[in-house]
Amino acid sequence: MTGLGYAPPWSVNAGFVAGRETTLIVDTGANALAAATLHGYASAASGGNRLAVIDTERHFDHIGGNGYFRDRGIDVYGHANIRRTAEEFRAEIDDFNDQIRNPFRRARGEAQVFYHQTRLENPNRPISENTSMDLGNCEIEILLTPGHTPTNLSVWVPRDGVLFSGDCLVNLYLPNLDSGTAIDWQQWLQSLDRIADLAPAVVMPGHGPVARGDEVNRLIASVRDVLRQAIADGRSPTSRAATA
Repeated sequence: MTGLGYAPPWSVNAGFVAGRETTLIVDTGANALAAATLHGYASAASGGNRLAVIDTERHFDHIGGNGYFRDRGIDVYGHANIRRTAEEFRAEIDDFNDQIRNPFRRARGEAQVFYHQTRLENPNRPISENTSMDLGNCEIEILLTPGHTPTNLSVWVPRDGVLFSGDCLVNLYLPNLDSGTAIDWQQWLQSLDRIADLAPAVVMPGHGPVARGDEVNRLIASVRDVLRQAIADGRSPTSRAATA
């Protein structure tokens, strides 16, 4: 599902992979409403399958719906270093509210509507290495693809040639390099090389339209070019130094 709501202009993507026994939901969106949407579609598509969830990274637009699934006893897999705090989550809500342009709506605290019944929940099934998972006649691979953050994962479905890349790849957006340093960006380049070696037929990026066929290579190249330029410049393209 592309474009689940978040802070404009960013819209996070999420999806699911259904085997014969288990349906794996990839990312939970920013809030409980997004999670409910994902839960509904995944449940309808997979009949009586067991549901599981995986977070592709630590940022709240990818993990905000975790609490909805944990309240229903559904396991959430994610990088072992995803340990967000209640204070960080409150700051996220405040930042979202600050982006409301109308001062009266901002004063009303209307961000609380977006985060209604949303609570922070970190993954309860930590992942610290590349991991295979059998969904029932459907083997998937969970790959460590750090760079955007040290906690980034990708979900590879070899049978279908489909990759859920999280924010390791974003389509038509400028990649967010502000969460890391040049060392992280070098790791990101290595993650891109690994993705390219898989030769996926379809990529669900963390943000933006799905990429298919020849567009996949162009997508990888576009993110690689931004990273190489940032490493050469010694700064993110969206840093204050770059825009001053």
